[in-house]
Amino acid sequence: MCSREPLSTQNPAIAGGPYAGAVIDLRSDTVSRPTEAMRAAMAGAEVGDDVYAEDPSVLALEERVAGMFEREAALFCPTGSMTNVLAIRLLVPAGAELICEARAHVVRAELGAHAAVSGVTTRTWQHPRGLLDLDQIDELLAPDLGPFLVRTAAVAVENTHNFGGGSVQTAEGLKGLRALAERCGVGVHLDGARIWNAHVATGTTLAELAEVADTVSVCLSKGLGAPVGSLVVGTAEQVAESRVWRKRLGGGWRQAGVLAAAGLHALDHHVERLADDHAHARVLADACGVDPAGVDTNIVVVPCADAATAVAVARAEGVLVAAVGARTLRLVTHLDVGPADVRTAATVLARVLREAA
Repeated sequence: MCSREPLSTQNPAIAGGPYAGAVIDLRSDTVSRPTEAMRAAMAGAEVGDDVYAEDPSVLALEERVAGMFEREAALFCPTGSMTNVLAIRLLVPAGAELICEARAHVVRAELGAHAAVSGVTTRTWQHPRGLLDLDQIDELLAPDLGPFLVRTAAVAVENTHNFGGGSVQTAEGLKGLRALAERCGVGVHLDGARIWNAHVATGTTLAELAEVADTVSVCLSKGLGAPVGSLVVGTAEQVAESRVWRKRLGGGWRQAGVLAAAGLHALDHHVERLADDHAHARVLADACGVDPAGVDTNIVVVPCADAATAVAVARAEGVLVAAVGARTLRLVTHLDVGPADVRTAATVLARVLREAA
């Protein structure tokens, strides 16, 4: 029988676990908390009813994000999983298929939502870092092979790739995918949950990173540190349709401006500082025996003989990490992890991994 450590555990300092001191939480960048300045922006937000499209803070956020990606419109939603569902259903009708990498968030970590909600099937290619493999994609594409085979309607690309270790898709790969999609007449969806990290790591503009895609999903509640929120970005017609489906799926919200204000604050203050998270990740990688040169952004994937045991031992010493496989750990740096935290975590994890080996 195979046992595994849950991907999410309680904070032991809160839950009365074995460690009673301060906790360094490296499980995900989703665990960060709003800064005091962000809380002040939320408290002072101008609000209205967003179901009526009358919340001024939400409208300002949507307009700003659409402009950053040089698209016509954007739609503010509760989660990245929802924005992926909304965006992909624009490109893939029920009964057709989406092609993506085997560890992509849309196929691995959204609880089968695309099949359950939209009737979308999937096929996958494999790459050790989650990157585009144009030869594999070309072989998988089946836009029109007659009435007996599922029709390929779109390809999804994740940038950065979460389970690939925060890897950044190459410019060559993105251009090649766009050309391939146009040749075959299929759509492209960009899961840009951490597109901000790719932007800071490469210096490439957000609009250029998104040129490959017909629809885009971006997240504010990861590296940018907002407590809630993602956006679908696309044409005005696409966003209008997504607004209907957002409501249909229970995602219509009212005075959401208090959350939009956090996103606006994050865009003002938390984008360029992502470079600090990237530097911290390379420090952790070096301590864990992973080549820092292979760490593109803020995620480090660490091979480990027994991930569940390593998670438990590190937790007992006040460092929370995630097991994303029986022999794989994931470390994610973020707004709440400073240089001193990184040094402490590096010391603890180096010892834990050395003893496990």
